[in-house]
Amino acid sequence: MDGLRAYVGADGVAVLVLDRPERRNAVTLAMWQALPGVLERLAALPEVRALLLTGAGGTFSAGADIAELAGIYGTPDRADAYHAVNVAAEEALAAFPHPTIAVLHGYCVGGGCQLAVACDLRFAAEGARLGITPAKLGVVYPAVPTLRLAALVGPARAKYLLFSGELVTAERAERYGLVDEVLPDGELDSRATEFARLLARRSPQTIGAAKAVLAAGGPAGDRLAEARAAVAPWERRSRRAPDVHEGLAAFLERREPRF
Repeated sequence: MDGLRAYVGADGVAVLVLDRPERRNAVTLAMWQALPGVLERLAALPEVRALLLTGAGGTFSAGADIAELAGIYGTPDRADAYHAVNVAAEEALAAFPHPTIAVLHGYCVGGGCQLAVACDLRFAAEGARLGITPAKLGVVYPAVPTLRLAALVGPARAKYLLFSGELVTAERAERYGLVDEVLPDGELDSRATEFARLLARRSPQTIGAAKAVLAAGGPAGDRLAEARAAVAPWERRSRRAPDVHEGLAAFLERREPRF
């Protein structure tokens, strides 16, 4: 479909490409909606043993399509439905039965970073920049990606990233635990493919068990209900408060928001 492209190599490695290079691979609602089905089809192929998630045109993803998001936040119900689809796509990626590696060139921002964090591993180019930017837009980050981020980098680092919305270098992201390997830009794709091929040769039983055990302590664990209850009033308020409209307008007008 428009914006998504997938193929499977003879080595058992599937590649899923965010493919809107003219918009720095910003993720549309249609792409969020399609991701679970695409992942399900790839998982059903018996030859697939690992998945690389990457972006076209030298960047991973600039995040959600902000021009589209401005319309989605026209009503609270549309915003609720959008975020439910968004989280469902992330959860489908996290639940993929084989190892997943996000291959990060250029920018990995917002919803793009959300997808990268849902992968098992993240390999980044030296020039990559990562950030989670809802605070710049007045958007309330859902409970599932918030807990997943905190499980990955720890509460203090999660607060730094979420509170500030600042982009960090790949090297700093590696220190945070947000990235697993940092490589020269020209070596990233070959290294990620080589590592995915290695994982494809390992025992799927061992890997599947490890994924299941580690996922049991993540966002789907006991804290999720408590976290959803805590964030619910903030989500409801965000659907009606002026923050999101001001944040989106400021982004599109290339100015600082006035919250």
